[in-house]
Parts: sequence; structure tokens; C-alpha cells
Amino acid sequence: MHIVIMGCGRVGSSLAHSLEKRGHTVAIVDRNPDAFRRLHPGFEGRTVTGPGFDRGVLREAGIAEAAAFAAVSSGDNSNIISARVARETFGVGNVVARIYDPGRAEVYERLGIPTVATVRWAANQVLRRVLPEDAGAEWVDPSGVIRLTESPLGSKWIGTTIRALQQASGTRIALLSRHGKSVLPTEETIVEEGDRVHAMILDTDVSRAIRVFTGGSEFST
Repeated sequence: MHIVIMGCGRVGSSLAHSLEKRGHTVAIVDRNPDAFRRLHPGFEGRTVTGPGFDRGVLREAGIAEAAAFAAVSSGDNSNIISARVARETFGVGNVVARIYDPGRAEVYERLGIPTVATVRWAANQVLRRVLPEDAGAEWVDPSGVIRLTESPLGSKWIGTTIRALQQASGTRIALLSRHGKSVLPTEETIVEEGDRVHAMILDTDVSRAIRVFTGGSEFST
């Protein structure tokens, strides 16, 4: 899968290397060509100089084929604008924007753009959002049998209940991330646009459950 990253700072370069190690193709965009010096000498991805919200720059980075887009530059406004262009102009379904002002998180989430705070583990947070199936778990029980895994939800789930989602995925939904806040759902809680689930999943079922969450597979009631 192809992934475009905007911002080649510490988080962006770390994310690019992590994605490339997982076998994905990567393009990274930055206004400053000197920023690409942070990339390892063996980096095989594409580097594109220019603003990440410029449509021509994004096309050069392969946004038309991208499965995910991560905006992790040093500017909140640039990140959110770039993420919106990726989603609304090019139809990239899986986008995430890094923010420095947590007070803006709810506004961005309402625009349908998942955000991560600027903390020292931000690269791992972004990785979980652009590759929910590959990025590992938030928590694993000592036996390794059960994982707590975060995932976005496909649009087909909007308006359905947590009960229906649990039945279809064979998981237990522990909590929802909604508009930058955590929500403890009941079985009757209705899924809203932009919701992300944190689900308890058997280790052997993670891939299938993520496909159900993100693809809106048919109900198994």
C-alpha cells in the first residue's frame, strides 16, 4: 500500500522508516529540502519539496494511489488543511493530523480528521491510525491471547448500534474515541461519523475484525 506523509521532522521521518520496514511504499513531503536529511541513507521512498496542501505537490507524491495520509509537520493549520485536501479532494479514506494545540482536537475531529497530540510517542500513535491492522495493539494480556486494538470505522457503520458492531466483528468494544474525547459505550450507543473503536479482540481474529470495522462487512446476526 502507498502512504503519503506531510512533514519530515522527527515524527515524519520515524513514521516513514517504520512504514517502509513494513513493506509499504512511502512518499514524504516537506517545504524544506534540507529536512530530508533526517531520512536514513537507505530510504527508498519518494521525497517531494513543497507545501503539503498544494494539489500539485500531493499528486507528485502519489496521493491519487494513497491508502493513507499523515500530516505531521510543525504547524497545526498546515496539518489540518493538508489532511482535509487529502480526504475531500483526493478521497483518501484514512487520514490523520498531528496537533500542538489540544484545544483544537474536538474541532478537527468534528471535521472528520482524527488527530494525535504532540507527545513523545506521537509516531506510534500516527502509525496506529494509518495502519490499524499492522501497527500492533494498545494492550496485550500476559498470555498474548487478547489484544486491545484501536480502529477507525467504515461509513456503513454510521447509525448502527454498538451491539450490532460487536455481533458482526465478534469483539467487545471497550470504548469509543469521539470528537477528541473518550466515550464508554453501551450496547445501544449509536455509531457516529468519525468514531474510532477500541476493541478487545482475540489475537487470532485481529485481521478479520479490523476488516469488519474498516470495510463495513455484512452483519453476522
